[in-house]
Amino acid sequence: MQVQIIGAPLDLGAARRGTDMGPSAIRCARLHDALRGLGATVVDRGNVVVPGVESRTEDGNQRLRYLPEITTACGAVAREVEAAVHDGGFPLVLGGDHSVSIGTLAGLHRAGADFGVIWLDAHGDFNTAETTPSGNIHGMALAVATGRGCPELCALAGGAPAVADSAVVLMGVRALDPGERTALCASAVTVLTMKDVDEFGAAEVVRRAMAAASADGRRAVHLSCDLDVLDPVHAPGVGTPVPGGVTYREALLAMELLAESGLLRSMEVVEVNPVLDEANRTARTAVELVASALGERII
Repeated sequence: MQVQIIGAPLDLGAARRGTDMGPSAIRCARLHDALRGLGATVVDRGNVVVPGVESRTEDGNQRLRYLPEITTACGAVAREVEAAVHDGGFPLVLGGDHSVSIGTLAGLHRAGADFGVIWLDAHGDFNTAETTPSGNIHGMALAVATGRGCPELCALAGGAPAVADSAVVLMGVRALDPGERTALCASAVTVLTMKDVDEFGAAEVVRRAMAAASADGRRAVHLSCDLDVLDPVHAPGVGTPVPGGVTYREALLAMELLAESGLLRSMEVVEVNPVLDEANRTARTAVELVASALGERII
């Protein structure tokens, strides 16, 4: 496997600063060594350019905060992901806040990939400018990927949804805003909440997610992993922690089952915030999850 790493040091889509340092923190947690230990060839494409805090501007649109900068940054991510796919690589995007996934999924779509999405997240990320309580675009990323909301962001996928509702599985969710709850219920997105994990067990829920996202193995799977899907006890370095998340072991199990399935063709890990972390613990967890998703085994 050739893993092509794309850093997206973006924190404009979130309310708390710090996720712009996420790609560096993950690399510092020995990501390259972990991948090479699996026998992978590693091509690090570096970081896309994102405006720094000194040059950031807000145009007064409090429903879509920092829209021009985020559109530009996600466009750059899309181009890098598209190039990685054309090179025959496995795109691995390091966030950054979850708005970077708008670019990731647009790039996969533009490259002609036939894929479904497993979206691991405490939140729905299914708001639009009409429903958002904050104006933070990281809470709109999945809505944009399915063709909803801001035209400038939706256009990054070439004028069509990057992925169909029916190919998306939202897993681990436990905090939804009223508007996105209504929108999700009206959509064809499969939603597997923490109640499902508690009731049926992590293994069964992951198998349901893989079946839905892959159409029972007929298409590849992209994994979008927001570290706040884990309980804050296991991942303290995230901007929007929500109690009651998956355990460290449940998260590793999900990755191991994905690796065994052979369905995974691309991945992103997002929302690692070193400012809020404890000795880079959350970044190390991110590396361990990536390694498990790409085939690291206990025995």
